[in-house]
Amino acid sequence: MLQNAIEATASVKVGPRDVIVTITSHGPNSMTVGVRDTGVGLPDGDPDRVFERFFTTKPDGMGMGLAISRSIIEAHGGKLWANPTPDRGAVFAFSLPVLRG
Repeated sequence: MLQNAIEATASVKVGPRDVIVTITSHGPNSMTVGVRDTGVGLPDGDPDRVFERFFTTKPDGMGMGLAISRSIIEAHGGKLWANPTPDRGAVFAFSLPVLRG
């Protein structure tokens, strides 16, 4: 997600090129990591499409990274999603349960 955000902001020629990472605890059992950027944003329509295998918005992309990331996160009891931001860019976030040892 972080690499995607950096690449998305690199193609922006005018305006801010920000990448912001947040980590939020939801009590003792869950946490969320978010990556927000001011890049090119998500394709119009269905933001969930970026998680489909072989779907890419990059000229040299394979369309596998986000699909693999989602399957790994879900295999560990989490969730991965994406939303457009109001001005420009996107936010990708995932939540995971916190295991105490």
